[in-house]
Amino acid sequence: MIPIVIENLVKSFGATRALDCVSLRIESGELFFLLGPSGCGKTTLLRSLAGFCPPDSGRILFGETDVTNLPAHKRDTGMMFQSYALWPHLTVAKNVAFGLEERRVPPREIRERVAAALEAVQMGPCGDRKINQLSGGQQQRVALARALVIRPRCLLLDEPLSNLDARLRLEMRSEIRRVCKDHGLTAVYVTHDQKEALSVADRMAVMESGRVAQIGAPRDVYQRPASRAVADFIGESNFLEGTLDSPSAGTVSTAIGIFHGTPAVSGLSAGSPVVLSIRPECWRFEWRPENCLEGRVVESTFLGEAAQHTLAVGGVRLKILESNPGCPIASDAPACRVSVDARDVVILPP
Repeated sequence: MIPIVIENLVKSFGATRALDCVSLRIESGELFFLLGPSGCGKTTLLRSLAGFCPPDSGRILFGETDVTNLPAHKRDTGMMFQSYALWPHLTVAKNVAFGLEERRVPPREIRERVAAALEAVQMGPCGDRKINQLSGGQQQRVALARALVIRPRCLLLDEPLSNLDARLRLEMRSEIRRVCKDHGLTAVYVTHDQKEALSVADRMAVMESGRVAQIGAPRDVYQRPASRAVADFIGESNFLEGTLDSPSAGTVSTAIGIFHGTPAVSGLSAGSPVVLSIRPECWRFEWRPENCLEGRVVESTFLGEAAQHTLAVGGVRLKILESNPGCPIASDAPACRVSVDARDVVILPP
């Protein structure tokens, strides 16, 4: 269990700068997520940590050790790949034991450690099975056991759940978190799945164009995005362009009225253009003294536990998510009022 420090990491592929002076610190025992759209640099950063992709400049520290130029096999990291990378001709136990055999661990210790690793991922009785006899979720557990059995200093995971169906993804999210916490592992996890990151991470870094756009706990990043790009990537949001009237009061004039909100960053001045970010689930079909609009529902989709509405206010259309919906709202129904709490209106730079 070690902290990981990344200092001013740069990596280019031809004219493309995949990592542009990336710096961050991952605490000991932390489950840290890297996420962002395709091509943002998250996989390149993970491969740099693993030793597969040497940076052009900058440093990587595992604890007090500079591993920037250390070969991958000397970093003592466990790696879980998107494809699992299991050998179909070997049994489950032999797959898990491979890393220990390469390290010339004594046979008796190998048997003990393999058995313990399989028990940790709830695959204890399956050691003699072949890989093609396992489900996708079971194969994922074997890949996790293989990464754990070498007792790595940190665990690196490259979109490990992307090949599983929705039900198994939910199951394995909690399983991976449980195993990491039980073993006290420092883990770095790459994904493009926002819900996966929000539900599992201790902290996360959202990347954009080779840079870190925002670092924080899942709740903070979701509720207080630092930019429009982060708000747009993490979940859904309504964006309203406007002009900041008063930074201290958090008032913004938009085409559909004046809103009270909370600035996400400091330094915004009166009269400057801004963008409001309002999550669909933050709207309420009720009247309030501020941040209240009148419009007409033009489309509704029933989702079971929620209903998704499109509200037309003048020339603007807003997405509204209604929890535990009651009677359906007809498209020819009279105009209705919606409102939002000022704490849920985030004022962003344009």
